[in-house]
Amino acid sequence: MGLSSYNPFASSTPSPSSPKPSSDGAFIAPDRTTRAKCYEARDAFFQCLDKNGILDAIKDEDKARKECGDVEKVFGRECAGSWVTYFKQRRVMEWKKQQTLNKIEAEGGWVPEGAATPAASQPQMPK
Repeated sequence: MGLSSYNPFASSTPSPSSPKPSSDGAFIAPDRTTRAKCYEARDAFFQCLDKNGILDAIKDEDKARKECGDVEKVFGRECAGSWVTYFKQRRVMEWKKQQTLNKIEAEGGWVPEGAATPAASQPQMPK
């Protein structure tokens, strides 16, 4: 074993959500069932964050882990790590977008149809 392949932090077994490499070295995309499990775990995690008044699970990582740690573990297990980060960042971005659109409308501005994010998918943050 050469030094270039040594990684003391590598696990001997891949996690269940690790993408599997194909014969040409590219990673195989998750199938529909895997994606559905990921989305379900994401939604459960985001519901927990909403219930506890947490918008940004990255910035407020300690509070998110304290309040929603078990649900977050499932989220991390069911989704690829890059997806977890993406969904957490997107949650904040969508909330900021909706706040901006609300402000534009409140000031009498025009918001194009379809620009607003459906209310059901918006985090409910306290005012």
